[in-house]
Amino acid sequence: MPIVNIKIVEGRSVEQKRALAKNVTRAVAESIGVPESAIWISIEDLKAENLAQGGELRLDRQ
Repeated sequence: MPIVNIKIVEGRSVEQKRALAKNVTRAVAESIGVPESAIWISIEDLKAENLAQGGELRLDRQ
């Protein structure tokens, strides 16, 4: 049973998350040969204030 954890900056719509889950599920199933029904996906929304890149908070880069 593959479990995929995805962390993204908050602000994506439910429709975008549905598309993400569907596409990632399909890719994992095709890549490792497991049925789509066996794949679990966890999507975690991160606040921009809790994510940094290159020493800068994402919040400050917007």
